[in-house]
Amino acid sequence: MEHIKLGLKENWRQFTLLVIINGFVGGMVGLERTILPQIAEVEFGLAARTTILTFIIVFGVVKAITNYYTGAWANKIGRRNLLLIGWALGIPIPFMLMWAPDWNWIVAANVLLGVHQGLAWSSTVMMKIDLVGEKQRGFAMGLNEFAGYLSVAVIAFLTGWIAGEYGLRPYPFYLGIGLVVLGFFSTLFLVQDTKHHVAKETTISKAPRLKNIFWETTWRNKNLGSVTQAGLVNNLNDGMTWGIFPILLASKNFSLEQIGIIVAVYPAVWGIGQLFTGKLADFFCKKDMLYMGMLLQALALTGLAWANSMTHFIVLSAIIGWGTAMVYPTFLAAVAENTHPQDRPKSIGIFRLWRDLGYAIGAILTGILADLISLEASILFVGILTFVSAGIIFFRMSCSESGSVKIADWLLRRDRVHKTENSSCVKITAALS
Repeated sequence: MEHIKLGLKENWRQFTLLVIINGFVGGMVGLERTILPQIAEVEFGLAARTTILTFIIVFGVVKAITNYYTGAWANKIGRRNLLLIGWALGIPIPFMLMWAPDWNWIVAANVLLGVHQGLAWSSTVMMKIDLVGEKQRGFAMGLNEFAGYLSVAVIAFLTGWIAGEYGLRPYPFYLGIGLVVLGFFSTLFLVQDTKHHVAKETTISKAPRLKNIFWETTWRNKNLGSVTQAGLVNNLNDGMTWGIFPILLASKNFSLEQIGIIVAVYPAVWGIGQLFTGKLADFFCKKDMLYMGMLLQALALTGLAWANSMTHFIVLSAIIGWGTAMVYPTFLAAVAENTHPQDRPKSIGIFRLWRDLGYAIGAILTGILADLISLEASILFVGILTFVSAGIIFFRMSCSESGSVKIADWLLRRDRVHKTENSSCVKITAALS
């Protein structure tokens, strides 16, 4: 136990490996991001939005439930073992998407994708938090989510480009075969479990134990409950962006290549932005990061309902991406900050249960609204929900007392320093003249 050390610098080899592996995990979602709605309409003749979005509904529900059990099993089975099982279950996915004879095969592939993502992504999140300790969780989660969602963007762009050049199937899904091979064998031969790091942190943690982890994380604890509802709403609007957005762009006569570019901008800014926002979450009050990020998303989502040109969509997608970058690593860092190391896996699993149910809820709500009213109405509805979520964070959540800085206080301090410097310059100028 004495040789075990917590920290990013102390564990950089395993941490870097897990970042790379999470890039492979994210790429598995990117396989579907651009072209699956097109496959539904072109190859299987599906027209109803609610029918097309069944793959997202199934993915969201299955991933959410798997997240819960990953958290519950993490201390018993081990993080590395869960990660390896996740990759093993991911192996059939690209082949099922590639050769699916009907839409039911696509839905079945998304059942496996949900289990794969719940096991693999949750495991890498917990292992990174275990390795870095208390001080650098935001930065650690920023790197984790950067790798995952940048990979979503890159693979989403590549599948759109390949589909435009060579057709919707099978060529875009060859990328998935490479991802599962790399992910499975790198986990099997290189990844080490982090149970000893958890034991080390348990001896020094000052966080209180939760009496009822499920209800405290879901709503009762003001900080954890605020984070959980925001996670659900964030993934609700991500589910809409995943399912409705490509259909909206196609309805405005954008080509597959253009759709691929626009759809990739959002996760690209989201992914790259987390390199910065994760570090900011270690410095600034997490409440401020969360409500400002949700507010940015709400404003941009509302704007999508009236956008028409490619420039409009790219700019608004980038704003949504930056708002999401502000909240995504902060969610996980805030959950870790408010939980004891022994409670943390279950609390993260419960948070991710509700967060990823947002995919299913978003797909159902926006699919129904798109069919009954219009695509624009479904987007506007999600924007309003995101405004409400930002308000809940603002009024219910509080800043940690462990040294985090409020953004407003920091800006005021910077303004006072700037005014003092200007005043000094004026006095020196006056004296010299």
